[in-house]
Amino acid sequence: MAYHVRRADFSRLVEQALAELPEPFAGYIEEVPVEIRDRPTSKQLRSVGLSEDELLLGLYQGIPLTELSVEHSGRVPGVILIFQEDVELACDSEAELVREVRVTVLHELGHHFGLDEEDLERLGYG
Repeated sequence: MAYHVRRADFSRLVEQALAELPEPFAGYIEEVPVEIRDRPTSKQLRSVGLSEDELLLGLYQGIPLTELSVEHSGRVPGVILIFQEDVELACDSEAELVREVRVTVLHELGHHFGLDEEDLERLGYG
């Protein structure tokens, strides 16, 4: 059921999703690194209310741009994590993988920009 690729190929899909960002958003992506991890930790799953047997495709860890203030200076910047194994488990083909990577990257970027789950669902990135 899962569609697996090498890390280098998966990284290219993430880079492609980032390269296709519209210009108003592309300038902000340099502020938040995107990292690929194999899978989420137990703590990360718990932080979003998931159990060990559930998939977590991506995670934004940080303070959304809409909530930043001078009180947050000196804090570690946010990061977007994309979990390769979980994304692969959600896909049955190369086409699904390409689409899911794009949607996951855009979903997590949406959180960086302050969008909540309802906003993202409305935009098709739920």
